[in-house]
Amino acid sequence: MRVVIVGAAGRMGCAIREALVLRPDVQSVGAIDREIDASRGISTDLDSALRGADVMIDFSSPSSTVANLAACVRHGVAALVGTTGLSDEAERAASEASARIPVLVAANTSLGVTLLIELVRQAAKALPADFDIEITEGHHRHKKDAPSGTALALGRAAAEGRGQDFESVRGPLRPHGEAPRQVGGIGFSVIRAGDLVGDHVVLFAGEGERVTVGHQATDRAIFARGALKAASWLAGRAPGRYQMVDVLGLKTSA
Repeated sequence: MRVVIVGAAGRMGCAIREALVLRPDVQSVGAIDREIDASRGISTDLDSALRGADVMIDFSSPSSTVANLAACVRHGVAALVGTTGLSDEAERAASEASARIPVLVAANTSLGVTLLIELVRQAAKALPADFDIEITEGHHRHKKDAPSGTALALGRAAAEGRGQDFESVRGPLRPHGEAPRQVGGIGFSVIRAGDLVGDHVVLFAGEGERVTVGHQATDRAIFARGALKAASWLAGRAPGRYQMVDVLGLKTSA
């Protein structure tokens, strides 16, 4: 499989390039970023790189996603987008591109987090609707979007498990003043500190009992390995919109 890594100079881009050492079946045919760095093999010419590729792995920036997807459509290359904080325009672009190429948008490429999302979906389905849900996430001090894309994916899974519209039950980011929370609502708490790689905890709190599930990432390499596994799965698929749960065959009915 031949991949192009977009955002190659960033944290995830570097981790993916390092992980390629353990994947002799995967060849990098392009490393793309905003500035040329010939010493590291980094270019700005995405179109040229895609001519020899099977899959684009994009961990760049939300502002670049629409153009990157359009380039994949032009060249008939599958697209795995791991960039978080996507705009509505980018989400629409992903849906439109999926009519022409296979597209997988993942808020988190960790295999463990993929499992956590499904556990949350099933817990929300099984527990009474008056259980409050609080999602706490922690990342490094430089992360800009909050809540994280993974936290939002967990919230959407919980709402789906209950058969609810996520936006109608989504609570404000805490702390948020003195207003009491909506019973059975889905709230978010955020930590930004140090070099935290990624911590996510989902609390289901009822009267007299609590259920907690979570995931802690201690090494960015897990996301790189998951991204390469997903890219390998995506290559050669029919056009369509896919998720990490499809890669692992985990998705259960809500």
